[in-house]
Amino acid sequence: QVQLVESGGGLVQAGGSLRLSCAASGRTFSRYAMGWFRQAPGRACEFVAGFSWSGARTDYADSVKNRFTISRDSARNTVYLQMNSLKPEDTAAYFCAASGRVTASTTQSDYDYWGQGTQVTVSS
Repeated sequence: QVQLVESGGGLVQAGGSLRLSCAASGRTFSRYAMGWFRQAPGRACEFVAGFSWSGARTDYADSVKNRFTISRDSARNTVYLQMNSLKPEDTAAYFCAASGRVTASTTQSDYDYWGQGTQVTVSS
């Protein structure tokens, strides 16, 4: 059973930084796709960043390019999302997701496993 546990959310001022963590367990993730999605109140869930665990492919939403960086620590089975230059519009619940069906994807429906989410609030 795959389990994903996010941490690292919080309240930060605009221009600040946060690093989210996603601890993954229950599988060998070497062939998995891993991603971060977010959902703001009243808005649809949207892709933020993702990669193939092998490192062959990394994707970012246009809205976060050059500000957010996704990375992993294979020894710890942990995925990170470093968020810099945060803006109020980045405020959302952030979710870690994993898929064993695809090696990389920006599509929500491709992901089978989801964490419980961590809240990020950026004040202006």
